[in-house]
Amino acid sequence: MSAQRSSTADRGRSGRSVYVSSRARARGHGPYARRGRGLAKTFVALAIVAVLAIALAARVEHVLPGSGLPLSDVAVIREQAAEKHLDPALIAAVIYAESKFDPRTSSAGALGLMQLLPTTAEYIAHLSGGVRFTTSDLATPKINVAYGSWYLRYLLNHYEGNELEAVAAYNGGLSNVDTWVAEAKQQGRSLTAGEIPFPETRAYVERVMRVQAEYRQLYPRQLGLT
Repeated sequence: MSAQRSSTADRGRSGRSVYVSSRARARGHGPYARRGRGLAKTFVALAIVAVLAIALAARVEHVLPGSGLPLSDVAVIREQAAEKHLDPALIAAVIYAESKFDPRTSSAGALGLMQLLPTTAEYIAHLSGGVRFTTSDLATPKINVAYGSWYLRYLLNHYEGNELEAVAAYNGGLSNVDTWVAEAKQQGRSLTAGEIPFPETRAYVERVMRVQAEYRQLYPRQLGLT
């Protein structure tokens, strides 16, 4: 059979027949192949746009007028709250106190939304059985909030559900808060925010406790509280 007879004809815009040999078709040449590659590139581009849109939707920030309290990554917060049995408003309040939802790196080297030090994150990875953790992971909101939420749950378990003491330890360190709690218990009472000797930690605890209530009031739907 001749090459011409075994070819496929396509009539172009000029009205002339364009012949594409079977060998050219097999090699991916000709107008049909070019059109297929063009469609493939279009589908890939659309897929990339869809992925970026999903990522941006997850990062969308809410700020109710007059509240001054930002909120983003709500899907991550809700997921971690459900998984770790935490109040989502508490996670949001800690994020606000730590970074105001701006995942910058602090002067002390703390990273991400929940401002975790690499050494703290490595400790969390060790306790939680994480074997593939790298410091760069903390730049990812999902991982950062997962680690920070795991640590909050750990502290709450350590202090038998006392949120004030757990939040104080998140900022002031476990050993310090253990000492303060023990001193308060010797006097027959629980630790209060006003008795925290570190001014920074005292202000931190008061801020978290205050904005936790505000997040519950301002963003009940976004945080899955209704």
